[in-house]
Amino acid sequence: MPDKLRVVLSMRRGAARYLTRFGTRKTFGRDVRAGIVLGVESVPDGLAAGLLAGLNPLHGVNAYLMGTLGGALATGSVFMTVQATGAMAVVVSDVDASLPGGLTAAGLSTLGVLTGVAMLVLGILRLGSLVRFIPTAVLVGFINAVAVNIVLGQVDNATGREAEGANRVLRAVDAVLHVLSWSLPAVTVAVVTIALVLTLERTRLGPLAMVAAVVLGSGLAALLVLVPGVHPVAVIADLVDVPRALPGVSVPDLSMVLELILPACSLTLVGLVQGAAISGSIPNPDGRYADASADFRGQGVANLASGLFQGMPVGGSMSATALVRAAGAASAMANITAAAVMAATILLLGPMIGFVAMPALAGLLILIGVRTFKPRDVLLVWRTGPVQATVLTVTFVLTLLIPLQYAALTGVGVAVLLHVIRQSNRVVVRRWVFDDSSVLPREVDPPRVLPAGETVILMPYGSLFFAAAPVLEAQLPAVPGDATGTAVILRLRGTEEIGSTFLRVVEGYAARLQTAGAVLYISGVSDSVVSQLRATGALSRVGEGHVFPARDRVGEALSEARLAVDRWRAGQG
Repeated sequence: MPDKLRVVLSMRRGAARYLTRFGTRKTFGRDVRAGIVLGVESVPDGLAAGLLAGLNPLHGVNAYLMGTLGGALATGSVFMTVQATGAMAVVVSDVDASLPGGLTAAGLSTLGVLTGVAMLVLGILRLGSLVRFIPTAVLVGFINAVAVNIVLGQVDNATGREAEGANRVLRAVDAVLHVLSWSLPAVTVAVVTIALVLTLERTRLGPLAMVAAVVLGSGLAALLVLVPGVHPVAVIADLVDVPRALPGVSVPDLSMVLELILPACSLTLVGLVQGAAISGSIPNPDGRYADASADFRGQGVANLASGLFQGMPVGGSMSATALVRAAGAASAMANITAAAVMAATILLLGPMIGFVAMPALAGLLILIGVRTFKPRDVLLVWRTGPVQATVLTVTFVLTLLIPLQYAALTGVGVAVLLHVIRQSNRVVVRRWVFDDSSVLPREVDPPRVLPAGETVILMPYGSLFFAAAPVLEAQLPAVPGDATGTAVILRLRGTEEIGSTFLRVVEGYAARLQTAGAVLYISGVSDSVVSQLRATGALSRVGEGHVFPARDRVGEALSEARLAVDRWRAGQG
Protein backbone atom coordinates (compact mmCIF):
# COMPACT_ATOMS: atom_id res chain seq x y z
CA MET A 1 0.00 0.00 0.00
CA PRO A 2 1.48 3.43 -0.94
CA ASP A 3 2.48 5.63 2.01
CA LYS A 4 0.13 8.45 0.97
CA LEU A 5 -2.86 6.09 0.89
CA ARG A 6 -1.90 4.67 4.28
CA VAL A 7 -1.78 8.20 5.75
CA VAL A 8 -5.16 9.08 4.24
CA LEU A 9 -6.80 5.94 5.64
CA SER A 10 -5.27 6.57 9.04
CA MET A 11 -6.61 10.13 9.03
CA ARG A 12 -10.06 8.91 8.06
CA ARG A 13 -10.11 6.36 10.88
CA GLY A 14 -9.02 9.04 13.34
CA ALA A 15 -11.74 11.38 12.11
CA ALA A 16 -14.33 8.61 12.41
CA ARG A 17 -13.29 7.91 16.01
CA TYR A 18 -13.42 11.64 16.78
CA LEU A 19 -16.92 12.02 15.34
CA THR A 20 -18.11 8.90 17.16
CA ARG A 21 -16.84 10.27 20.44
CA PHE A 22 -17.56 13.99 20.20
CA GLY A 23 -20.41 14.07 17.70
CA THR A 24 -21.11 16.36 14.75
CA ARG A 25 -22.69 19.74 14.17
CA LYS A 26 -26.08 18.06 13.93
CA THR A 27 -25.72 16.48 17.38
CA PHE A 28 -24.09 19.48 19.07
CA GLY A 29 -27.39 21.04 20.13
CA ARG A 30 -28.62 17.82 21.72
CA ASP A 31 -25.34 17.40 23.60
CA VAL A 32 -25.44 20.98 24.90
CA ARG A 33 -29.00 20.58 26.22
CA ALA A 34 -28.16 17.25 27.87
CA GLY A 35 -24.95 18.71 29.33
CA ILE A 36 -26.82 21.65 30.85
CA VAL A 37 -29.25 19.30 32.59
CA LEU A 38 -26.44 17.11 33.96
CA GLY A 39 -24.25 20.08 34.91
CA VAL A 40 -26.97 21.90 36.85
CA GLU A 41 -28.05 18.68 38.61
CA SER A 42 -24.45 17.78 39.47
CA VAL A 43 -23.78 20.84 41.64
CA PRO A 44 -26.12 19.92 44.53
CA ASP A 45 -25.40 16.25 43.92
CA GLY A 46 -21.67 16.93 44.23
CA LEU A 47 -22.20 18.89 47.45
CA ALA A 48 -24.20 15.95 48.80
CA ALA A 49 -21.40 13.52 47.84
CA GLY A 50 -18.84 15.61 49.71
CA LEU A 51 -21.14 15.77 52.71
CA LEU A 52 -21.69 12.00 52.55
CA ALA A 53 -17.92 11.49 52.53
CA GLY A 54 -17.59 13.54 55.71
CA LEU A 55 -15.46 16.11 53.88
CA ASN A 56 -15.72 19.71 52.85
CA PRO A 57 -18.70 19.52 50.43
CA LEU A 58 -16.66 21.42 47.85
CA HIS A 59 -14.44 18.35 47.45
CA GLY A 60 -17.52 16.59 46.09
CA VAL A 61 -18.22 19.36 43.57
CA ASN A 62 -14.56 19.39 42.51
CA ALA A 63 -14.70 15.62 42.02
CA TYR A 64 -17.81 15.92 39.87
CA LEU A 65 -16.19 18.65 37.79
CA MET A 66 -12.82 17.00 37.18
CA GLY A 67 -14.18 13.44 37.03
CA THR A 68 -16.81 14.33 34.44
CA LEU A 69 -14.26 16.17 32.31
CA GLY A 70 -11.55 13.48 32.61
CA GLY A 71 -14.02 10.68 31.90
CA ALA A 72 -15.43 12.47 28.84
CA LEU A 73 -11.95 12.67 27.35
CA ALA A 74 -10.55 9.27 28.28
CA THR A 75 -13.08 6.46 28.87
CA GLY A 76 -13.90 3.85 26.26
CA SER A 77 -17.63 4.30 26.91
CA VAL A 78 -18.63 7.48 25.12
CA PHE A 79 -21.57 8.17 27.45
CA MET A 80 -19.96 7.18 30.75
CA THR A 81 -20.17 9.93 33.35
CA VAL A 82 -17.41 9.62 35.94
CA GLN A 83 -18.39 11.13 39.29
CA ALA A 84 -18.16 10.45 43.02
CA THR A 85 -20.65 7.62 43.56
CA GLY A 86 -22.48 7.03 46.82
CA ALA A 87 -20.60 3.80 47.52
CA MET A 88 -17.23 5.44 46.99
CA ALA A 89 -18.24 8.42 49.12
CA VAL A 90 -19.13 6.16 52.04
CA VAL A 91 -15.77 4.39 51.70
CA VAL A 92 -14.01 7.77 51.80
CA SER A 93 -16.05 8.68 54.88
CA ASP A 94 -14.76 5.61 56.71
CA VAL A 95 -11.19 6.34 55.61
CA ASP A 96 -11.55 9.87 56.95
CA ALA A 97 -12.90 8.57 60.26
CA SER A 98 -10.14 5.96 60.63
CA LEU A 99 -7.27 8.45 60.38
CA PRO A 100 -6.25 10.24 63.60
CA GLY A 101 -6.47 13.72 62.10
CA GLY A 102 -8.92 12.86 59.34
CA LEU A 103 -8.20 13.21 55.64
CA THR A 104 -6.26 16.39 55.02
CA ALA A 105 -6.28 18.05 51.60
CA ALA A 106 -2.94 16.39 50.83
CA GLY A 107 -4.22 13.04 52.13
CA LEU A 108 -7.33 13.23 49.95
CA SER A 109 -5.14 14.07 46.97
CA THR A 110 -2.93 11.07 47.76
CA LEU A 111 -5.97 8.78 48.01
CA GLY A 112 -7.34 10.00 44.68
CA VAL A 113 -4.01 9.66 42.88
CA LEU A 114 -3.41 6.16 44.28
CA THR A 115 -6.90 5.10 43.16
CA GLY A 116 -6.22 6.59 39.73
CA VAL A 117 -2.88 4.85 39.38
CA ALA A 118 -4.42 1.49 40.37
CA MET A 119 -7.22 1.85 37.82
CA LEU A 120 -4.83 3.07 35.14
CA VAL A 121 -2.43 0.15 35.65
CA LEU A 122 -5.27 -2.40 35.49
CA GLY A 123 -6.47 -0.78 32.28
CA ILE A 124 -3.02 -0.70 30.68
CA LEU A 125 -2.55 -4.39 31.56
CA ARG A 126 -5.96 -5.05 29.95
CA LEU A 127 -7.38 -6.66 33.06
CA GLY A 128 -10.92 -5.44 32.52
CA SER A 129 -12.20 -9.01 32.70
CA LEU A 130 -11.21 -9.23 36.38
CA VAL A 131 -14.52 -7.77 37.49
CA ARG A 132 -16.33 -10.95 36.44
CA PHE A 133 -14.55 -12.79 39.25
CA ILE A 134 -16.27 -10.65 41.88
CA PRO A 135 -19.32 -12.63 43.07
CA THR A 136 -22.75 -11.09 42.68
CA ALA A 137 -23.48 -11.95 46.32
CA VAL A 138 -20.62 -9.68 47.42
CA LEU A 139 -21.81 -6.83 45.21
CA VAL A 140 -25.44 -7.10 46.29
CA GLY A 141 -24.51 -7.32 49.98
CA PHE A 142 -22.09 -4.41 49.70
CA ILE A 143 -24.28 -2.05 47.65
CA ASN A 144 -27.37 -2.63 49.80
CA ALA A 145 -25.39 -2.13 53.00
CA VAL A 146 -23.98 1.06 51.48
CA ALA A 147 -27.57 2.18 50.87
CA VAL A 148 -28.33 1.67 54.57
CA ASN A 149 -25.10 3.48 55.48
CA ILE A 150 -26.07 6.44 53.30
CA VAL A 151 -29.33 6.82 55.20
CA LEU A 152 -27.82 6.27 58.64
CA GLY A 153 -24.90 8.56 57.88
CA GLN A 154 -27.23 11.53 57.41
CA VAL A 155 -29.16 11.18 60.66
CA ASP A 156 -27.04 13.90 62.33
CA ASN A 157 -27.49 16.42 59.52
CA ALA A 158 -31.20 15.68 59.18
CA THR A 159 -31.92 15.94 62.91
CA GLY A 160 -29.52 18.72 63.85
CA ARG A 161 -28.08 16.60 66.66
CA GLU A 162 -24.67 14.93 66.81
CA ALA A 163 -25.29 11.32 67.85
CA GLU A 164 -22.74 9.15 69.65
CA GLY A 165 -21.59 5.65 68.77
CA ALA A 166 -18.73 3.59 67.34
CA ASN A 167 -20.41 3.15 63.95
CA ARG A 168 -23.38 4.42 61.97
CA VAL A 169 -25.75 1.78 63.34
CA LEU A 170 -25.02 2.67 66.96
CA ARG A 171 -25.20 6.39 66.22
CA ALA A 172 -28.60 5.88 64.59
CA VAL A 173 -29.81 3.99 67.66
CA ASP A 174 -28.54 6.80 69.88
CA ALA A 175 -30.39 9.35 67.74
CA VAL A 176 -33.67 7.43 68.05
CA LEU A 177 -33.26 7.18 71.82
CA HIS A 178 -32.83 10.97 72.04
CA VAL A 179 -35.58 11.99 69.62
CA LEU A 180 -36.71 14.79 71.96
CA SER A 181 -33.40 16.57 71.42
CA TRP A 182 -33.79 16.74 67.65
CA SER A 183 -33.88 20.16 66.01
CA LEU A 184 -37.39 20.72 64.68
CA PRO A 185 -36.26 23.22 61.99
CA ALA A 186 -33.61 20.79 60.69
CA VAL A 187 -36.07 17.89 60.57
CA THR A 188 -38.63 20.11 58.86
CA VAL A 189 -36.19 21.18 56.14
CA ALA A 190 -35.09 17.58 55.51
CA VAL A 191 -38.67 16.26 55.30
CA VAL A 192 -39.82 19.13 53.07
CA THR A 193 -36.86 18.60 50.74
CA ILE A 194 -37.71 14.89 50.35
CA ALA A 195 -41.38 15.74 49.74
CA LEU A 196 -40.42 18.36 47.14
CA VAL A 197 -38.21 15.89 45.24
CA LEU A 198 -40.99 13.29 45.15
CA THR A 199 -43.49 15.89 43.98
CA LEU A 200 -41.45 17.93 41.51
CA GLU A 201 -39.86 14.99 39.71
CA ARG A 202 -43.33 14.16 38.38
CA THR A 203 -43.54 17.57 36.75
CA ARG A 204 -41.74 18.94 33.70
CA LEU A 205 -38.70 19.62 35.87
CA GLY A 206 -37.88 15.90 35.76
CA PRO A 207 -34.23 15.35 36.73
CA LEU A 208 -33.89 18.99 37.85
CA ALA A 209 -36.37 18.32 40.66
CA MET A 210 -33.48 17.60 43.03
CA VAL A 211 -31.94 20.98 42.27
CA ALA A 212 -35.22 22.80 42.82
CA ALA A 213 -35.92 20.85 46.01
CA VAL A 214 -32.53 21.70 47.52
CA VAL A 215 -32.93 25.38 46.58
CA LEU A 216 -36.45 25.57 48.01
CA GLY A 217 -35.46 23.60 51.11
CA SER A 218 -32.56 25.97 51.70
CA GLY A 219 -34.93 28.89 51.20
CA LEU A 220 -37.22 27.45 53.85
CA ALA A 221 -34.26 27.17 56.21
CA ALA A 222 -33.51 30.88 55.66
CA LEU A 223 -37.15 31.81 56.37
CA LEU A 224 -37.26 29.77 59.56
CA VAL A 225 -34.48 31.91 60.98
CA LEU A 226 -36.93 34.83 60.98
CA VAL A 227 -39.23 32.99 63.38
CA PRO A 228 -38.55 34.13 66.97
CA GLY A 229 -36.92 31.50 69.16
CA VAL A 230 -36.01 29.20 66.27
CA HIS A 231 -32.36 28.14 66.10
CA PRO A 232 -30.76 28.63 62.69
CA VAL A 233 -30.30 25.62 60.45
CA ALA A 234 -26.72 24.69 59.56
CA VAL A 235 -25.58 25.71 56.09
CA ILE A 236 -22.46 24.98 54.04
CA ALA A 237 -21.04 28.44 54.85
CA ASP A 238 -20.85 27.34 58.50
CA LEU A 239 -18.26 24.75 57.46
CA VAL A 240 -16.26 26.51 54.75
CA ASP A 241 -16.04 29.70 52.74
CA VAL A 242 -17.08 29.02 49.16
CA PRO A 243 -14.84 31.00 46.78
CA ARG A 244 -15.79 32.17 43.32
CA ALA A 245 -12.91 30.22 41.80
CA LEU A 246 -12.08 26.86 40.24
CA PRO A 247 -10.11 24.33 42.31
CA GLY A 248 -6.34 24.77 42.45
CA VAL A 249 -3.68 22.08 42.34
CA SER A 250 -3.36 19.84 45.41
CA VAL A 251 -0.05 18.06 45.93
CA PRO A 252 -0.16 14.44 47.24
CA ASP A 253 1.59 13.56 50.49
CA LEU A 254 3.97 10.68 49.72
CA SER A 255 4.37 9.90 53.43
CA MET A 256 0.73 8.68 53.49
CA VAL A 257 1.07 6.24 50.60
CA LEU A 258 1.47 3.10 52.73
CA GLU A 259 -1.52 3.76 55.00
CA LEU A 260 -3.76 4.68 52.05
CA ILE A 261 -2.88 1.79 49.71
CA LEU A 262 -5.55 -0.55 51.11
CA PRO A 263 -8.35 2.08 50.99
CA ALA A 264 -7.27 2.93 47.43
CA CYS A 265 -7.57 -0.76 46.46
CA SER A 266 -11.08 -0.88 47.94
CA LEU A 267 -12.08 2.27 46.08
CA THR A 268 -10.61 0.81 42.90
CA LEU A 269 -12.67 -2.34 43.37
CA VAL A 270 -15.91 -0.45 44.01
CA GLY A 271 -15.37 2.08 41.25
CA LEU A 272 -14.43 -0.42 38.59
CA VAL A 273 -17.31 -2.76 39.37
CA GLN A 274 -19.80 0.09 39.09
CA GLY A 275 -18.11 1.28 35.90
CA ALA A 276 -18.18 -2.22 34.41
CA ALA A 277 -21.97 -2.20 34.71
CA ILE A 278 -21.97 0.77 32.32
CA SER A 279 -19.42 -0.80 29.95
CA GLY A 280 -21.53 -3.92 29.56
CA SER A 281 -24.98 -2.34 29.32
CA ILE A 282 -24.74 0.97 27.44
CA PRO A 283 -23.40 0.80 23.86
CA ASN A 284 -21.48 3.57 22.13
CA PRO A 285 -23.09 5.55 19.28
CA ASP A 286 -21.71 3.04 16.76
CA GLY A 287 -23.63 0.25 18.50
CA ARG A 288 -20.57 -1.43 19.98
CA TYR A 289 -19.94 -1.95 23.68
CA ALA A 290 -16.81 -0.39 25.10
CA ASP A 291 -13.82 -2.42 26.22
CA ALA A 292 -13.84 -2.63 30.03
CA SER A 293 -10.06 -2.15 30.09
CA ALA A 294 -10.42 1.12 28.18
CA ASP A 295 -12.94 2.27 30.77
CA PHE A 296 -10.47 1.26 33.51
CA ARG A 297 -7.90 3.56 31.94
CA GLY A 298 -10.39 6.39 31.54
CA GLN A 299 -11.54 6.19 35.15
CA GLY A 300 -7.89 6.15 36.20
CA VAL A 301 -7.26 9.39 34.30
CA ALA A 302 -10.39 10.92 35.86
CA ASN A 303 -9.16 10.01 39.35
CA LEU A 304 -5.75 11.51 38.69
CA ALA A 305 -7.44 14.75 37.61
CA SER A 306 -9.78 14.73 40.59
CA GLY A 307 -7.01 13.93 43.08
CA LEU A 308 -4.72 16.65 41.76
CA PHE A 309 -7.47 19.30 41.78
CA GLN A 310 -8.96 18.95 45.28
CA GLY A 311 -11.53 16.30 44.43
CA MET A 312 -12.38 12.96 46.02
CA PRO A 313 -12.08 9.56 44.26
CA VAL A 314 -14.52 8.98 41.41
CA GLY A 315 -15.89 6.13 39.31
CA GLY A 316 -18.42 5.41 36.59
CA SER A 317 -21.85 6.58 37.77
CA MET A 318 -24.78 4.61 36.37
CA SER A 319 -27.35 7.18 37.56
CA ALA A 320 -25.52 10.15 36.02
CA THR A 321 -24.88 8.23 32.79
CA ALA A 322 -28.55 7.29 32.57
CA LEU A 323 -29.53 10.91 33.25
CA VAL A 324 -27.37 12.42 30.50
CA ARG A 325 -28.59 9.84 27.99
CA ALA A 326 -32.22 10.39 28.96
CA ALA A 327 -31.64 14.13 28.46
CA GLY A 328 -30.68 13.44 24.83
CA ALA A 329 -26.88 13.06 24.81
CA ALA A 330 -25.48 11.94 21.46
CA SER A 331 -21.77 11.93 22.29
CA ALA A 332 -19.16 12.67 24.95
CA MET A 333 -19.64 16.37 24.21
CA ALA A 334 -22.60 16.26 26.61
CA ASN A 335 -20.31 15.40 29.52
CA ILE A 336 -17.83 18.09 28.45
CA THR A 337 -20.69 20.58 28.42
CA ALA A 338 -21.77 19.39 31.88
CA ALA A 339 -18.26 20.05 33.20
CA ALA A 340 -18.35 23.53 31.66
CA VAL A 341 -21.74 24.22 33.29
CA MET A 342 -20.39 23.14 36.69
CA ALA A 343 -17.34 25.38 36.25
CA ALA A 344 -19.56 28.33 35.26
CA THR A 345 -21.82 27.74 38.26
CA ILE A 346 -18.84 27.80 40.62
CA LEU A 347 -17.45 30.98 39.05
CA LEU A 348 -20.77 32.85 38.88
CA LEU A 349 -22.64 31.57 41.93
CA GLY A 350 -19.87 30.34 44.22
CA PRO A 351 -20.81 32.37 47.33
CA MET A 352 -24.48 31.42 46.88
CA ILE A 353 -23.55 27.76 47.37
CA GLY A 354 -22.69 28.63 50.97
CA PHE A 355 -26.39 29.21 51.70
CA VAL A 356 -27.34 25.62 50.88
CA ALA A 357 -28.84 24.06 54.01
CA MET A 358 -27.21 20.91 55.35
CA PRO A 359 -30.56 19.24 56.24
CA ALA A 360 -31.69 19.82 52.63
CA LEU A 361 -28.66 17.90 51.35
CA ALA A 362 -29.24 15.27 54.06
CA GLY A 363 -32.84 14.81 52.89
CA LEU A 364 -31.61 14.38 49.31
CA LEU A 365 -29.08 11.76 50.40
CA ILE A 366 -31.61 9.87 52.50
CA LEU A 367 -33.88 9.61 49.48
CA ILE A 368 -30.96 8.45 47.32
CA GLY A 369 -30.06 5.83 49.94
CA VAL A 370 -33.60 4.47 50.11
CA ARG A 371 -33.74 4.22 46.32
CA THR A 372 -30.35 2.50 46.20
CA PHE A 373 -31.57 -0.36 48.38
CA LYS A 374 -32.71 -3.26 46.17
CA PRO A 375 -34.68 -5.85 48.18
CA ARG A 376 -35.45 -7.86 45.04
CA ASP A 377 -31.73 -8.39 44.40
CA VAL A 378 -31.25 -9.44 48.02
CA LEU A 379 -34.06 -12.01 47.78
CA LEU A 380 -32.74 -13.35 44.47
CA VAL A 381 -29.27 -13.97 45.91
CA TRP A 382 -30.71 -15.34 49.16
CA ARG A 383 -32.75 -17.93 47.28
CA THR A 384 -29.83 -19.00 45.11
CA GLY A 385 -28.26 -21.19 47.76
CA PRO A 386 -26.63 -21.32 51.23
CA VAL A 387 -23.16 -20.29 50.02
CA GLN A 388 -24.44 -17.18 48.25
CA ALA A 389 -26.69 -16.35 51.21
CA THR A 390 -23.73 -16.66 53.58
CA VAL A 391 -21.54 -14.39 51.44
CA LEU A 392 -24.38 -11.87 51.14
CA THR A 393 -24.98 -11.84 54.90
CA VAL A 394 -21.32 -11.60 55.86
CA THR A 395 -20.66 -8.77 53.39
CA PHE A 396 -23.80 -6.90 54.43
CA VAL A 397 -23.11 -7.13 58.17
CA LEU A 398 -19.41 -6.27 57.83
CA THR A 399 -20.22 -3.26 55.66
CA LEU A 400 -22.51 -1.95 58.39
CA LEU A 401 -20.16 -2.58 61.30
CA ILE A 402 -16.58 -2.11 60.08
CA PRO A 403 -14.92 0.49 57.84
CA LEU A 404 -15.95 -0.05 54.25
CA GLN A 405 -12.39 -0.15 52.92
CA TYR A 406 -12.02 -3.44 54.81
CA ALA A 407 -15.56 -4.72 54.31
CA ALA A 408 -15.37 -4.78 50.51
CA LEU A 409 -12.12 -6.73 50.39
CA THR A 410 -13.21 -9.00 53.25
CA GLY A 411 -16.41 -9.85 51.38
CA VAL A 412 -14.40 -10.87 48.33
CA GLY A 413 -12.07 -12.93 50.53
CA VAL A 414 -15.00 -14.75 52.18
CA ALA A 415 -16.52 -15.46 48.77
CA VAL A 416 -13.24 -16.91 47.49
CA LEU A 417 -12.85 -19.06 50.61
CA LEU A 418 -16.38 -20.43 50.43
CA HIS A 419 -15.97 -21.07 46.70
CA VAL A 420 -12.80 -23.07 47.36
CA ILE A 421 -14.53 -25.08 50.08
CA ARG A 422 -17.55 -25.69 47.87
CA GLN A 423 -15.53 -26.73 44.84
CA SER A 424 -13.31 -29.05 46.86
CA ASN A 425 -16.35 -30.82 48.26
CA ARG A 426 -17.83 -31.24 44.79
CA VAL A 427 -15.19 -33.71 43.62
CA VAL A 428 -16.86 -37.02 42.89
CA VAL A 429 -15.15 -40.27 41.85
CA ARG A 430 -17.17 -42.71 39.72
CA ARG A 431 -16.30 -46.16 38.36
CA TRP A 432 -16.71 -47.01 34.70
CA VAL A 433 -17.76 -50.59 33.98
CA PHE A 434 -17.63 -52.13 30.49
CA ASP A 435 -19.73 -55.19 29.65
CA ASP A 436 -20.95 -57.06 26.58
CA SER A 437 -24.30 -55.25 26.40
CA SER A 438 -22.82 -52.04 24.99
CA VAL A 439 -19.59 -50.42 23.88
CA LEU A 440 -20.38 -47.55 26.25
CA PRO A 441 -19.50 -47.83 29.93
CA ARG A 442 -21.89 -47.77 32.86
CA GLU A 443 -21.17 -45.41 35.75
CA VAL A 444 -21.42 -46.87 39.23
CA ASP A 445 -20.08 -46.07 42.68
CA PRO A 446 -16.47 -47.14 43.15
CA PRO A 447 -15.89 -50.14 45.45
CA ARG A 448 -14.86 -49.39 49.02
CA VAL A 449 -12.07 -51.96 48.74
CA LEU A 450 -10.32 -52.99 45.53
CA PRO A 451 -11.54 -56.41 44.37
CA ALA A 452 -8.82 -58.92 43.59
CA GLY A 453 -7.93 -59.51 39.93
CA GLU A 454 -10.24 -56.87 38.46
CA THR A 455 -9.67 -53.75 36.37
CA VAL A 456 -11.15 -50.71 38.12
CA ILE A 457 -11.55 -47.63 35.93
CA LEU A 458 -11.99 -44.47 38.00
CA MET A 459 -13.30 -41.18 36.62
CA PRO A 460 -12.99 -38.12 38.92
CA TYR A 461 -15.35 -35.20 38.30
CA GLY A 462 -14.67 -31.71 39.56
CA SER A 463 -11.70 -29.40 39.99
CA LEU A 464 -8.59 -31.26 41.13
CA PHE A 465 -6.86 -28.33 42.83
CA PHE A 466 -5.02 -28.58 46.15
CA ALA A 467 -8.06 -28.35 48.46
CA ALA A 468 -9.86 -31.08 46.51
CA ALA A 469 -7.01 -33.60 46.71
CA PRO A 470 -7.90 -34.94 50.19
CA VAL A 471 -11.56 -35.26 49.14
CA LEU A 472 -10.49 -37.26 46.08
CA GLU A 473 -8.18 -39.46 48.14
CA ALA A 474 -10.98 -40.30 50.57
CA GLN A 475 -13.10 -41.63 47.66
CA LEU A 476 -10.42 -43.89 46.18
CA PRO A 477 -10.99 -47.60 46.90
CA ALA A 478 -8.94 -48.87 49.82
CA VAL A 479 -5.99 -51.09 48.90
CA PRO A 480 -6.09 -54.49 50.67
CA GLY A 481 -2.94 -56.26 51.87
CA ASP A 482 -3.04 -58.54 48.84
CA ALA A 483 -4.41 -57.14 45.56
CA THR A 484 -2.48 -59.32 43.14
CA GLY A 485 -3.70 -58.96 39.58
CA THR A 486 -5.72 -55.81 40.27
CA ALA A 487 -5.28 -52.82 37.98
CA VAL A 488 -6.58 -49.29 38.53
CA ILE A 489 -6.96 -46.89 35.58
CA LEU A 490 -7.36 -43.25 36.61
CA ARG A 491 -8.89 -41.26 33.75
CA LEU A 492 -7.92 -37.57 33.76
CA ARG A 493 -9.22 -36.38 30.38
CA GLY A 494 -10.14 -32.67 30.54
CA THR A 495 -7.75 -31.87 33.37
CA GLU A 496 -5.29 -29.24 32.19
CA GLU A 497 -3.37 -28.71 35.42
CA ILE A 498 -2.78 -30.53 38.69
CA GLY A 499 -1.15 -29.35 41.88
CA SER A 500 1.61 -30.80 44.03
CA THR A 501 -0.94 -32.00 46.60
CA PHE A 502 -2.74 -34.05 43.96
CA LEU A 503 0.60 -35.45 42.72
CA ARG A 504 1.41 -36.67 46.22
CA VAL A 505 -1.98 -38.39 46.41
CA VAL A 506 -1.40 -40.16 43.07
CA GLU A 507 2.16 -41.19 43.95
CA GLY A 508 1.08 -42.50 47.35
CA TYR A 509 -1.78 -44.50 45.85
CA ALA A 510 0.53 -45.95 43.16
CA ALA A 511 3.03 -46.99 45.85
CA ARG A 512 0.34 -48.73 47.94
CA LEU A 513 -0.92 -50.57 44.86
CA GLN A 514 2.57 -51.75 43.97
CA THR A 515 3.16 -53.01 47.51
CA ALA A 516 -0.09 -55.03 47.32
CA GLY A 517 0.80 -56.53 43.92
CA ALA A 518 -1.47 -54.20 41.92
CA VAL A 519 -0.73 -51.49 39.38
CA LEU A 520 -1.87 -47.94 38.51
CA TYR A 521 -2.35 -46.54 34.99
CA ILE A 522 -3.32 -42.97 34.13
CA SER A 523 -5.12 -42.24 30.84
CA GLY A 524 -6.30 -39.16 28.93
CA VAL A 525 -3.50 -37.00 30.28
CA SER A 526 -3.11 -33.58 28.63
CA ASP A 527 0.26 -32.35 27.37
CA SER A 528 0.47 -29.79 30.18
CA VAL A 529 -0.13 -32.45 32.86
CA VAL A 530 2.46 -34.75 31.22
CA SER A 531 4.92 -31.86 31.45
CA GLN A 532 4.08 -31.41 35.12
CA LEU A 533 4.56 -35.12 35.81
CA ARG A 534 7.91 -35.10 34.02
CA ALA A 535 9.16 -31.87 35.67
CA THR A 536 8.33 -33.10 39.18
CA GLY A 537 9.73 -36.60 38.66
CA ALA A 538 6.32 -38.15 39.25
CA LEU A 539 6.34 -39.63 35.75
CA SER A 540 9.34 -41.83 36.51
CA ARG A 541 7.95 -42.85 39.89
CA VAL A 542 4.53 -43.84 38.50
CA GLY A 543 6.14 -45.33 35.40
CA GLU A 544 6.36 -43.61 32.04
CA GLY A 545 4.75 -46.60 30.37
CA HIS A 546 1.81 -46.28 32.76
CA VAL A 547 0.79 -42.80 31.56
CA PHE A 548 -1.22 -42.45 28.32
CA PRO A 549 -1.63 -38.98 26.80
CA ALA A 550 -5.03 -37.86 25.55
CA ARG A 551 -5.82 -38.49 21.88
CA ASP A 552 -8.08 -36.61 19.48
CA ARG A 553 -10.50 -39.53 19.46
CA VAL A 554 -12.27 -39.77 22.80
CA GLY A 555 -11.65 -43.09 24.56
CA GLU A 556 -8.55 -44.01 22.58
CA ALA A 557 -6.17 -43.34 25.48
CA LEU A 558 -8.40 -45.41 27.77
CA SER A 559 -8.34 -48.30 25.28
CA GLU A 560 -4.54 -48.13 25.22
CA ALA A 561 -4.50 -48.29 29.02
CA ARG A 562 -6.82 -51.32 29.04
CA LEU A 563 -4.58 -53.09 26.51
CA ALA A 564 -1.58 -52.29 28.74
CA VAL A 565 -3.43 -53.93 31.66
CA ASP A 566 -3.95 -57.07 29.57
CA ARG A 567 -0.21 -57.17 28.70
CA TRP A 568 0.71 -56.65 32.36
CA ARG A 569 -1.49 -59.51 33.48
CA ALA A 570 -0.12 -61.74 30.69
CA GLY A 571 3.39 -60.91 31.87
CA GLN A 572 2.49 -61.86 35.43
CA GLY A 573 1.06 -65.17 34.32
